[in-house]
Amino acid sequence: MKIAQVAPLFESVPPRLYGGTERIVSYLTEELVRRGHDVTLFASGDSITAAELVPAAPRALRLDPTVRDALPYHMIQLDQVRQRAHRFDVIHFHVDLFQMPFLGSLDVPALTTLHGRLDLPDLVPFYRHFCRTPLVSISDDQRRPMPPVHWLGTVHHGLPETLLPFSPQARGGYLAFLGRISPEKRPDRAIEIAARSGLPLRIAAKVDAADRTYWEETIRPLIARHPQVEFLGEIDETQKARFLGDALALLFPIDWPEPFGLVMIEAMACGTPVIAFRRGSVPEVIDDGVTGLVVESTDEAVAAVGRIGALDRRTIRATFEERFSAARMAADYERLYARLADGAALMPRARPAQGRTVTALN
Repeated sequence: MKIAQVAPLFESVPPRLYGGTERIVSYLTEELVRRGHDVTLFASGDSITAAELVPAAPRALRLDPTVRDALPYHMIQLDQVRQRAHRFDVIHFHVDLFQMPFLGSLDVPALTTLHGRLDLPDLVPFYRHFCRTPLVSISDDQRRPMPPVHWLGTVHHGLPETLLPFSPQARGGYLAFLGRISPEKRPDRAIEIAARSGLPLRIAAKVDAADRTYWEETIRPLIARHPQVEFLGEIDETQKARFLGDALALLFPIDWPEPFGLVMIEAMACGTPVIAFRRGSVPEVIDDGVTGLVVESTDEAVAAVGRIGALDRRTIRATFEERFSAARMAADYERLYARLADGAALMPRARPAQGRTVTALN
């Protein structure tokens, strides 16, 4: 098939540091190329891919100090897609909103994977309006806040099996926190769990500008008060393998409806168990008692640290290979692409009644 992948422009594909969506776009794109598809990637110019690359910006917008407004670059990208649309059998968008108004004018089937949270009130009227657009969720739980829309399916994320090597032993003797420093990710909980467990904690995390106050006023002082906590900042893919592989467990103490939680399967790839709070996608991703322990409170998380050694790291890795490989992810999307290309998954467009406007019913 001739497939277009349309990525956000904030990070490169793959990202140099933090960037979950762009990382998944990269894994999917490269696996589709490996499987023989003709793939075009619309992304920033510093992206690295075996597909044909069409850049709308010279480099990742987040890392370009000359960029003040991201919107013009995304408009350029959409026009690039429009000009080339006739070349493709299917167009796969990974940008949530920008493309929706012009999808109806394309003569090519298109789908959009929603990578972010969907519980924001402003999204309800948006997706109610675009209720016929083919959508893909990254977990079943992600769908819960949405009005009735046209779901094609749920596709869990996947990683290349060779990306993160298996570590049969936790040589570092520490707990790990990986992701973003933000209130919903609850690094403060991770610090409390480690302190009460008497174990070192290493935090590898990005601090966004929006979370700078939270970092300065809450997390940085907490780290200063706990000498067993080490803050590493953002780490790249090569550092991540050792960081996760040497950890006794990954702490995932979230306090929000996490759409997926890529770091959980990254830990699983290394054989490292996950202690995760029962929020969002966690029960879909973690097999409780097999690949990690799902908890309801900080007290339960502290108790789980004492039980984590009973989980078998080889079983964790085997479960990752079975459930969360890039090959499985690509195969799931291939089935959706085929349904779209033959018209089986398309909804008929609503036709306005004569002389009046009709609102699509849900």
